[in-house]
Order: sequence, then C-alpha cells, then structure tokens
Amino acid sequence: MPVKIRLQRHGKKAAAFFHIVIADGRAPRDGKFIEKIGTYNPTTNPATILIDNEKALTWLDNGAQPTDTCRAILSYKGIMFKKHLQGGVTKGALTQEQADAKFAKWTADKEAKVEGKVSKLDNAKKDAYKKRMNAEADAKAAKAAKIEAKNTPPPAAEETAAPEADAPQTEAEA
Repeated sequence: MPVKIRLQRHGKKAAAFFHIVIADGRAPRDGKFIEKIGTYNPTTNPATILIDNEKALTWLDNGAQPTDTCRAILSYKGIMFKKHLQGGVTKGALTQEQADAKFAKWTADKEAKVEGKVSKLDNAKKDAYKKRMNAEADAKAAKAAKIEAKNTPPPAAEETAAPEADAPQTEAEA
C-alpha cells in the first residue's frame, strides 16, 4: 500500500482550502484518508500553512511519499530539512545538538524572511491607502474650486477709460 502525503481540496469555487492528509495512493483525492496532519490556505498572502511537524516527520520516516505540492509545503515549513538533518545524525555526520542548532538557525532566518514579507505587504497596503486618500482629497478640492468658480459672478468692468475720454484735451495732446 503506497502511502502518500497529499492535499485534499475543500472550500468553494475560486476559494480553495486544502487539508494536508496521509492517504493510500489508490484512494480518490477527496476520499478516504488515514490521518489529517494540517491545513493549507493559498488564498491569503503569504499562504497560511498549519501542520503538525512531528506527525509529518514520522510519516516521512515511515516511507510516505509527498506529492510535488506537499513536498514544497514541507520544504517551506522546514520538515524536509529536519528529515535531512536527522539522516546526518543517523549516519554519524552530525550530533543531535549540531542538527538542532542548524535547524533553529534555519527556522529563525525563515521566520525573519516571512515577517519581512508581511511587513512589506502591510506597508505597501498603507501607502496605497494614503495615496488613494490624497488623490481623493485633491479631486474633492478641484471639484470644490470648479463649483466655486461657477457660482461666483464675473467681476463688473470698471469704467476707468471713460473719464479720460470725457476729459478736455490740452493743446499739447492734440
């Protein structure tokens, strides 16, 4: 019985939500499964992944084969790296402390990278909001100026040239 780690689709049309399950390779995609080990929501940015690392690692050690997408998810969460380090410990290339230190460093770097992306997206969202509000305020001011110009009567023409015409001309001017 080939055991697979794969995604089981849930959610409605155009709003997919997946369960990460351990299933027999012959079972249908959304059918019978052995164990649910996590969830994956690709509609958020960055994607939300909740997974039981220990169960996933246990199933990988027991020979479960992840699908391509699940392999990418497991790599993203560091489970494949931890399996790799455990292989090094088993072979004697690393001690358990060294493996744990490497994994802790990798986890800290990954969390910093994800936090950087989240803060960058948040700042971009705030900047877009400020830009939209400034554009709206400018449009509102332009519209108010246009209405003000339309409602004010034009200035009356002053007759400053008329008194000069009525004034008697001097001999030097003639």
